[in-house]
Amino acid sequence: MNYGIGTMIKKLSLCALSVIAALPVGMTAYAADGDMQLQQVLMLSRHNLRAPLANNGSVLEQSTKKSWPQWDVAGGELTTKGGVLEVYMGNYTRQWLAQQGLVEKGTCPDSSNIFVYANSLQRTVATAQYFVTGAFPGCDVAVTHQDAMGTMDPIFNPVITDDSEAFNKKALAAMTAANEKLALKPALQRLEKIVDYKASPACNGKKQCDLSSSDNTFTAENGKEPGVNGPLKIGNSLVDAFTLQYYEGFPADQVAWGQIKTPEQWKELAAIKNGYQDALFTSPTVSREVAAPLVDYIRSQLVDQDKASAPKVTLMVGHDSNIASLLSALQVKPYELPGNDEKTPIGGQVVFERWHDAKNNKDLLKVEYVYQTADQLRNADVLSLKNPPKRVTLQLAGCDTDANGYCSWDQFTAALNTALQGTPLQPAAPAAQPAPAAAPAEQTPEKSDRPAAESANSDKAAADKAAADKAAADKAAADKAAEDKAKAAKAADDKAKAEKAAAQKAAEEKAKADASAAQKAQADAVPEKSQAEAKPAQQPVAASN
Repeated sequence: MNYGIGTMIKKLSLCALSVIAALPVGMTAYAADGDMQLQQVLMLSRHNLRAPLANNGSVLEQSTKKSWPQWDVAGGELTTKGGVLEVYMGNYTRQWLAQQGLVEKGTCPDSSNIFVYANSLQRTVATAQYFVTGAFPGCDVAVTHQDAMGTMDPIFNPVITDDSEAFNKKALAAMTAANEKLALKPALQRLEKIVDYKASPACNGKKQCDLSSSDNTFTAENGKEPGVNGPLKIGNSLVDAFTLQYYEGFPADQVAWGQIKTPEQWKELAAIKNGYQDALFTSPTVSREVAAPLVDYIRSQLVDQDKASAPKVTLMVGHDSNIASLLSALQVKPYELPGNDEKTPIGGQVVFERWHDAKNNKDLLKVEYVYQTADQLRNADVLSLKNPPKRVTLQLAGCDTDANGYCSWDQFTAALNTALQGTPLQPAAPAAQPAPAAAPAEQTPEKSDRPAAESANSDKAAADKAAADKAAADKAAADKAAEDKAKAAKAADDKAKAEKAAAQKAAEEKAKADASAAQKAQADAVPEKSQAEAKPAQQPVAASN
């Protein structure tokens, strides 16, 4: 049974298109306050609203005997309403960018100024496409992603790559310690009652079965995401499903079967989902490891490229695990998101803004979390400069902000480099200055300089390897960026050729149709002749004598 949700979503989709047609493409481009000018933006977005996974054998199906409501898309895919919400976010973003003077209103941006890059899953690519529709309607803005759809792009894949036993032990200890700090027992007990967990298939035949135990087992396997088995995983899946139901707009009595009744109860349950994310992805040991490819890519876009030739606007679409691990790796200070209990909300964006202080001739950084409140998501509110999403300024450790949230660009660069330390992608260390020559010392068998020399050689070899690894990584990133840009350019060229060919064909067919119509009209205009008139003309008969 669909509960009428499909019909509601179709109406929302049509509503979105009509609203976007009526909305202005850009607002008045007011000058930035004072001497500050926005020069570059990189947005890391979580995909928008998706359906939960509730098929046979899933965690959700095994956790309760109750029937789960049906969705109009497969589990894990972006819903139609999710597309509508992203169109609204895209349109608001365009208005904000135009207000700051980074894009022009009423025109399509140059392809070199906009770069859109998504993880290669349906929900991330579709989110990017809907954003582009809202931000640049009618414009030829390509969405870049790897060809193998349904597989994780390495940039967005938060997996462990260190296969050493030492790292494994350190990571497991960090995740276990983070879990022990979570005070989730009351929330898990409430969750037990909501789903009637003791009567669930998961508890079948078990004497002791509950969610409020702390029996969680963590994993940190090479090539896989950090993982956990136990109540924390089950609780995360359940709360995630209830949250998605609420955002999708299911009637209140169908969201968690009507058993979450107050904002306080929602906040209590949201702590389970946030705790799951914290335990798995935000310890310094794990976050630096799994976020390194993403940090390095962001560094390549914002630091390694000359800002004059780099895209002015970059959108990257990934997952909550990407945002959680990235913010931890960059040592972002604790933050609150008013109006939303999630730490990484659906469709939310971490926005890195490069501002130029003309008065002091220096670049500054501002980082903001731009997100929709829970009510804006549920009600599908149209976003604009007059009805904006929320914006919360984030602070990075070691990047001191002023009263307006700006910090030094150089400190931001250092924060990116620090986040990569200890990973295969760490930047090469500056070349060491040669030490002054020391006076030769007499060597004896008892006192040899060989260990020191070996140590120096070892350090140099390590530094050379790190530099080589970084150079290889930089080359790979540059090659990928060039390949992506070439693909986008080819796609645009192919599209232009196809459109030109279609236009020529249409013109030819129209010309033929016009000629045929003209001939027919001419024929219809001539009066029908008599049979006699139709006969060939005869010579006159000679006169008789």
